[in-house]
Amino acid sequence: YEMGLKIWMNDGLVDESEAKVSVFDHGLLYGDGVFEGIRIYNGKVFKLNEHIERLFQSAKGIRLDIPQDKETLKKNVLTTVEANGLSDSGYIRLIVSRGVGTLGLNPLICKAPMVIIIAATIQLYPKELYEEGLKVVSANTIRNHPLSLSPQIKSLNYMNNILAKLEAV
Repeated sequence: YEMGLKIWMNDGLVDESEAKVSVFDHGLLYGDGVFEGIRIYNGKVFKLNEHIERLFQSAKGIRLDIPQDKETLKKNVLTTVEANGLSDSGYIRLIVSRGVGTLGLNPLICKAPMVIIIAATIQLYPKELYEEGLKVVSANTIRNHPLSLSPQIKSLNYMNNILAKLEAV
């Protein structure tokens, strides 16, 4: 984690210390939003077009209108990567939340979805594990049932994944 990142918030880059989300944002309150996790290898964003397509498909699945077109969103991702000097490897978290509303589940009261782009370095595992291997565990935590929430939708609700991680640790 680096201090002083530039974060894309809706219409432009802001300093990390200025990147704020309202406590009434439905992404925070209810996990109402979608995301993509995108890797950067050797200075290149990995399969950006495909990630943007999947983000739009996820958003369609929850009836969320992304307030930027695909080309603009791609440009903003690349701008954020460049602003944070990521020339080797890194990770992008592209988030679209439903936006600010009132307490209550009604998503139709949220008038302005929020676009957030975070680009930072990432190290998933220590280098020696890539050379020596690692132990794995199979968690008993059950994934969301595909008939209750489509696994095609990458939503902000990752609770079953968090519980599995806690179990594994």
